[in-house]
This record gives sequence, structure tokens and C-alpha cells, in this order.
Amino acid sequence: MDEFKQNKPWFDEECLGFLDQRKQAKIQWIQDPSQSNVDNLNNVRHEVSRHFRNKKKAHLRATIEELETNNKIQNIRDLYRGISDFKKGFQPKCNIVKDEKGDLVADSHDIVARWRKYFSQLFNVHGVKDVGHAEIHTAEPLVPEPSASEVELAIDKLKSQIARY
Repeated sequence: MDEFKQNKPWFDEECLGFLDQRKQAKIQWIQDPSQSNVDNLNNVRHEVSRHFRNKKKAHLRATIEELETNNKIQNIRDLYRGISDFKKGFQPKCNIVKDEKGDLVADSHDIVARWRKYFSQLFNVHGVKDVGHAEIHTAEPLVPEPSASEVELAIDKLKSQIARY
């Protein structure tokens, strides 16, 4: 659960301190399960939960204020983007892919290798093992690099345009 919270935008260094405080209280309780340590652990847990709840509320208030500001200044793109992010909520990410045999692959290098193989088959790259070394053809015509005199001429032209303003 702690790793999940650390990915939240409202989670900061102060929250890490609260997590350490909770961990220390839990260690004390495990070492000596007396009533005072139980009460201390419960108090620390309540304090940490309250702190996280308040941080999350403050972040939500700031997000809503930002959306209201975008609405007032007619910044529609950011308004709609913020609303859609807000409405999405939790989006689980799947980092598992099936290989050719149907087995699940979770290692990032194996996943990249699987996608590379899949796309090479999909795009029918004829026997090219490393796509990075394949020759890439584009539709744009090749334009030769400008000579030094052409560069100087372009700079002089820009300077004359700037001088007019």
C-alpha cells in the first residue's frame, strides 16, 4: 500500500516521514506488545491516516481550483484534459505479455524482445534482427546541406528583417 501512495501526486517528503513514524511504532509494538505500545501504534496510525486524508483533500481542492481557473480563462483544452484525468480514476497497468508459446512474460527485457519480434513479423521486416540498424526510407526528397555562403546569406536576410522592426 505504501508503494501505491508514493506514486500519488500529493505524496511528498513529509508523508515519507509519517510512514517512517508509523513503521517505528509498529516495530516497537512487535518487540514489546504491551498496552502502551498498542495505544501508541493506534494513535500514530490514526495520525498518519488523517495526514494522508488531509493531503489528498488539499490536492483535490487545488485540482478543482485549477479546473475552475481554466474554465474562467477559456482554456478549454486544459479544462477537458483535467476533467478526463479526474474522471478516469485508477487505471491499472499491465506489465505482463504472452510469448509465442502462451506463457506469461513479466521481465521488461523479455517484454521488449517480444514486442520487437511481434512488430518485425507484423511489418514483415525480412530477416532484420536489429531494427535500429535497418535502412529507413522516407517519402521526403533528400535536400543537400546548405553551403557556408547560403548560411551567411540567410543570416544577413534575417538581420535585415529584424532591423526593419
